Amino acid sequence: MNLLSAAAKVSSLTMLSRITGLLRETLIARSFGASEWTDAFNVAFRLPNLLRRLFAEGAFSQGFVPILGEISSNGDQKQAQILVNAVATLLFWALLLTVLVGVIGAPVLILAIATGFKGGPAYEASVVMTRIMFPYIGLISLVSLSAGILNTFQRFAIPAFTPVLLNLALIGSALFLAPHLEQPIYALSIGVLLGGVLQLAIQVPALSRLGLLPRIGLLPGAIKAAVSNPDARRVLKLMGPAVFAVSVAQISLIINTNIASRLQAGSVSWLSYADRLMEFPTALLGVALGTVLLPSLSKANAKKDLVHAGELLIWGLQLTFLLAAPCALALFIFGEPLAAVLYHYGKFNALDVMMTQRALAAYGVGLIGLILVKILAPGFYSRQDIRTPVKIGLLVLVATQLANLVFVPWLGHAGLALSVGAGACLNAALLWVGLHRRGALPSSAWVKYLGQLLFALIPFAAVLFYAACAHNWIALQAEPWLRVGLLAAWLAVAAIVYFASLGLVGIRWQKFLRHAK
Repeated sequence: MNLLSAAAKVSSLTMLSRITGLLRETLIARSFGASEWTDAFNVAFRLPNLLRRLFAEGAFSQGFVPILGEISSNGDQKQAQILVNAVATLLFWALLLTVLVGVIGAPVLILAIATGFKGGPAYEASVVMTRIMFPYIGLISLVSLSAGILNTFQRFAIPAFTPVLLNLALIGSALFLAPHLEQPIYALSIGVLLGGVLQLAIQVPALSRLGLLPRIGLLPGAIKAAVSNPDARRVLKLMGPAVFAVSVAQISLIINTNIASRLQAGSVSWLSYADRLMEFPTALLGVALGTVLLPSLSKANAKKDLVHAGELLIWGLQLTFLLAAPCALALFIFGEPLAAVLYHYGKFNALDVMMTQRALAAYGVGLIGLILVKILAPGFYSRQDIRTPVKIGLLVLVATQLANLVFVPWLGHAGLALSVGAGACLNAALLWVGLHRRGALPSSAWVKYLGQLLFALIPFAAVLFYAACAHNWIALQAEPWLRVGLLAAWLAVAAIVYFASLGLVGIRWQKFLRHAK
């Protein structure tokens, strides 16, 4: 399997997801602006998103994929099917209980994560939307189970495409349902629920073709059998510390949301709009590379091929630096043009552009760290070592909140973004050191490589800085197509300059055209 080709496929489909996501955010910004109502939606959506990361993308995949990868490397399809059935059964019943608790306890949950909403209309709206959206956690967690199965067997396309359906459901709800509701913002929560149904439905044909469609046990005997399955118990054993590890990051997110709810009205939304742009490179690079690396790393470690596992990590890290560094500079230097072109319409005003730009610049500082964590963490998960990332996560949680004490009074909502980025950089550094000490990350000519990269970035940054200052991006709202054209032209020029500079300093693409064994 060509890793670069697989990563490119996942990245291109993720690009489609992020483009539709940006269209979604642009439409929401134009229709609702950055107000207490959008703050209410973003807070309500954060709850199922938080649990999605806990049940699905975080703890579940970290515990499930390495075990399934180990079984699949032995060619035992029957054992793989038994594991899938057992895990699906356990996950289904855990999610059903979670959804029931979330729907009933929505008022308490909102008070826990957004105390600044207490007594206001945003609180009531958040409670209503939380109850509408909470079943999404059940749907999307089953989607992630399906994605884990498909990715383990190197079927990357459907999982990478799936998020597009959520974005399309939200866009459709905002365009066609919102005008008919007394409170239009509620249409977005209905769109989330519809998106979850669509995302789960598209998995079924792919799993059927693979012969691993999960069979969920509904009778007590099936549940007992699932609990007693030795491979499922191994998954649960790995998930224990993984849940704690993911919880650490989510606790930090809850604290930050609570702080933002107490800041200037619109702060939660400004961070959300900036987060959408920050997630663009994070998903295209971090998620795509992490997705293709984890199954390959798991199989390499299962075969005790530590040399190959180390080579895979070096490949992923070098490619990450190559592509993430210019993205980080773009967020830091070119944030105003990006925010203006994407969001500055309708109810989204010049102040909103400025506030979003500040959050983007702060995210730019820590973007490389945010992406590196997604590459380095699979190095531990593939070795079925989740305790080390847990310990590192605890330290990072404390460091992030200490940074908030310094940055938030100084920078407001942007201080929250800066703390997240600084914490991610610390996390990445500690993971790197941990892998190196375990011999899982071979030494490489990093000083030379990063030096070459730095020289290539200087002309790239100069182009973006000139472009950011050359036009009044706010005033160009009167000529939106000209503004879009200028943004596209300057980004194209910057990209050409960057890749030409890479060639001049001696970095060649051929070195990344490697194959997994």
